[in-house]
Amino acid sequence: MIDFYLSATRNTQGAKRFLGKALKSMKPWAHPDAINTDKAPAYRSAIAELKAEGKCPPDIVHRQVKYLNNIIEADHGKLKRLMNPVRGFKSMKTAYATIKGFELMQMFKKGQLDIWKLGQGLTGEIWLIERQFGIYRT
Repeated sequence: MIDFYLSATRNTQGAKRFLGKALKSMKPWAHPDAINTDKAPAYRSAIAELKAEGKCPPDIVHRQVKYLNNIIEADHGKLKRLMNPVRGFKSMKTAYATIKGFELMQMFKKGQLDIWKLGQGLTGEIWLIERQFGIYRT
């Protein structure tokens, strides 16, 4: 599972909230064996707190190895090139929605969403986008 959390600061509270929500959204049998992060100290303490609270399985390994995270960071480079012309955001809400949209389009290009589409071709993609952004037709 790859996800993102947009925050003005990188602290333990934000990391804990992000990881807690990500783990809570998964079925118990689908929990990862390992969590790869960059070397920000907030992740280490957030994972330790989640394990102590029982919200994170104790056998999950936390890996802060640079080359394992490079694959994810290289993918973010494409996202940063797309966002460069945007030249900043007025609020966190618009930043989140824009980044989410760019990420979704990148996933379409890579074919990562083919199993989630209900319907063939463009109809399935439209349904998925509507569901992702909470857009419902009446």
